Amino acid sequence: MPGIDESLLEAMRLPGARGALVVDWISGLALGAVGEAPGEDAEATAAETAELARLAVESGTLAPADGGGAKTGKEPPVDDLILTTADAYHLLRFVVTTFDSTVFLYLWLDRAEGNLALARIRLADMADRLVLG
Repeated sequence: MPGIDESLLEAMRLPGARGALVVDWISGLALGAVGEAPGEDAEATAAETAELARLAVESGTLAPADGGGAKTGKEPPVDDLILTTADAYHLLRFVVTTFDSTVFLYLWLDRAEGNLALARIRLADMADRLVLG
């Protein structure tokens, strides 16, 4: 089972990948980073994407507390977030852990070279296999 570094390197093998992070969405800290970051600052990217993740997870409208009935209460009520811009895709995939599930994988993908569907599937697989600690 891959750890943070292995998962980030795997994410960078995706077509069009520009950068990847593992972020704690409570603190906004990057637990690992590889490649580029928007604005050339991985820590700022971690903090800003953590704020977006926190808003989505804590939203009663976007992520109802019942989670659609399928969640056990330990995992976040959101599976992933996708933000598209003119030249990039930004994917956030929440990682379910046995303790608190406050971590997500972030992938910055070039829109011209990347495949959003493939990246989303692979990121979900990586999140399922990621071992923290």
